[in-house]
Amino acid sequence: MAEVIAIDGGYKLNGTVRISGAKNATVALIPAAVLSEGPVEILGVPEISDVAALATLLKELKCDVEIDGERIKIDPTHMEDIALVSDAVNKLRASYYFMGALLGKYKRVKIKMPGGCYLGPRPIDLHLKGFEALGANITYENDTYLLEAKELIGTSIYLDFASVGATINIMLAAVKAKGKTVIENAAKEPEIIDVANLLTKMGAKIRGVGTDTITIDGVEHLNGTFHEIIPDRIEAGTFLIIAAAAGEKVIVQNIIPQHLEALISKLKEMGIQMDVVGDSIVVYGREGDLKPVNIKTQIYPGFATDLQQPLTTLLTQASGDSHVKETIYIERFKHCPQLNKMGAHIDLKEAESIIHGATQLHGTRVEATDLRCGAALVVAGLIAQGRTEITNVYHIDRGYDNIDHKLITLGAHITRYHIDE
Repeated sequence: MAEVIAIDGGYKLNGTVRISGAKNATVALIPAAVLSEGPVEILGVPEISDVAALATLLKELKCDVEIDGERIKIDPTHMEDIALVSDAVNKLRASYYFMGALLGKYKRVKIKMPGGCYLGPRPIDLHLKGFEALGANITYENDTYLLEAKELIGTSIYLDFASVGATINIMLAAVKAKGKTVIENAAKEPEIIDVANLLTKMGAKIRGVGTDTITIDGVEHLNGTFHEIIPDRIEAGTFLIIAAAAGEKVIVQNIIPQHLEALISKLKEMGIQMDVVGDSIVVYGREGDLKPVNIKTQIYPGFATDLQQPLTTLLTQASGDSHVKETIYIERFKHCPQLNKMGAHIDLKEAESIIHGATQLHGTRVEATDLRCGAALVVAGLIAQGRTEITNVYHIDRGYDNIDHKLITLGAHITRYHIDE
């Protein structure tokens, strides 16, 4: 039995939606908590399946875990150095953050190769290069990594690519290393700043987060603390796109607008009317033709790769040709054949799509091949004629907290049911 989200299109959305805590921060903050010697309480945790998967891994490590709505309490007091080789690791790419955290805590970690959405090559070479520079010896056998170090010694590490995952993972390993670690060409995403803020509250000494160069002075002890997660800029961006596509007047609350400047400027360029009011953005229904725009994904603060897929759906409604160039994950175009099944006219080249608009979309059965493809299909379902059935919805549930309920509250017609595969 497979679960399906069905959307009856054409209903205008109105009202207020509140954005949850950042998925991409949460999946790093939870492994970071194991570095503590006391309980860590994190507020604003999104209710997504990735959090449940991380909680399973924490319990395998003998941590006490309590989840109560948007709050998670992690107590690593009785934690043990146990190999992470269960199937739960394979299902979750972000489980690789346990590499840095456990290496930092125990100077050794045994972990299966982490999984996640397939978006083309996403090697963890930069992570491993960083761990080796800190003094770890790495072996790989039967899909399992073994990282061991007599001790971790601070050093200077240059990242060939400003990778979010590698920046965070090296930071997790370095906070308890001896001496000073300098990460050069570090990524600058807000989620990295959020993880550094948690570690700093725990007693870590980190400077320069949000710039190209992060400096970490190792400490011996990290303590329990309390932390509230930043809002999810990708969920926020997705709802801004949904409001632009299908809304009359939609207020998106709990946003940090400067995290979304690249998207906001593109939506305005298309002709979408919106007002920024504190930590909310009001989006007004589209009137007249939307203008086509060109998008090139870039590392932060450029246009987010995670938002090009949902935005592609909106671009099918613009009069003229729009181009999307992908520089982060070159295979991130699996949503395009699905949108074409619904009546879109999208041509694919290598790492690029050309969207010929405007086209009327029609409901049919489509497949969420990955998380943000699922988001693109939700946007499509809301503006399509008739009923859209989206399969493989577990991808959507990995990254969006209660998306059905939030959309229903705005006036969307959405149901979930099971079908025989």
